[in-house]
Amino acid sequence: MTEQNTRLGILLMVATTFVFAAQDGISRHLAGEYNVLMVVMIRYWFFAAFVIAVARRKAGGIGAAAATTQPFLQIFRGLLLATEICVMILAFTLLGLVESHAVFTCYPLLIAALSGPILGERVGWRRWVAIAVGFMGVLIILRPGFGVFAIEAVVPLAAALLFALYGLLTRFAARRDSTATSFFWTGTMGAVMMTLIGIWSWEPMIAGDWAWMGILCITGALGHWLLIKTYEVAEASAVQPFAYLQLVFASVIGVMIFGEVVKLNVALGAGLIVGAGLFTLWRERQNA
Repeated sequence: MTEQNTRLGILLMVATTFVFAAQDGISRHLAGEYNVLMVVMIRYWFFAAFVIAVARRKAGGIGAAAATTQPFLQIFRGLLLATEICVMILAFTLLGLVESHAVFTCYPLLIAALSGPILGERVGWRRWVAIAVGFMGVLIILRPGFGVFAIEAVVPLAAALLFALYGLLTRFAARRDSTATSFFWTGTMGAVMMTLIGIWSWEPMIAGDWAWMGILCITGALGHWLLIKTYEVAEASAVQPFAYLQLVFASVIGVMIFGEVVKLNVALGAGLIVGAGLFTLWRERQNA
């Protein structure tokens, strides 16, 4: 068993969030030039190759990694994550990195809210208050009732809901399957789905953008590898608060590279969401 090292785990989580934020920036660029489905399809091809390579190095090989008593659940998880990635990248092209990530940051609150009806977990009144505060933050960002409500603002919220459902189903799957098995099905099923629907959206890509696509694929695999190593060396409750740094890194990329602006309502709303999310994480750790 790997020795626990919280400090190293925090450093790895910070590195993970930076890599994922960079990946989102590249996705925003490519999806602005090419069809979203094609971009995600190519990304998944590399992801699936990475997952299979990891599985082959483990004891038992691919057969052991693929072995599951709940194949329909694992297939659905993989399809759900692929859908979420498509929706989130679409949000980048519609709203930019800053506002998309500000809304998406509410997904831990959605997980907390849905953990009761889906997993049968107990959610106390303090966490319900935190969830309510977090969703006040979402409303501040979306600003319904102020002028014409932009339907595009719902897209990252839909992505957050999809990712929350994926996270809950991953918890459910973990009751009977190993992390390696869930990881294998996530990559392979996503690649199958995206190939079936994305191949019809193929477009010629210039050489410079193929380079960016290569970097996107590498950062995707690197980010997942860093995340795996993070949870190997430290407890999830100790490092999870640092996952919110992805919002910070993505905002910096959005402002400095894409010329986005951090609006006051977005900053205030994101602050409420992050604060509420950190509180729910703290309560989970206290209850544990």
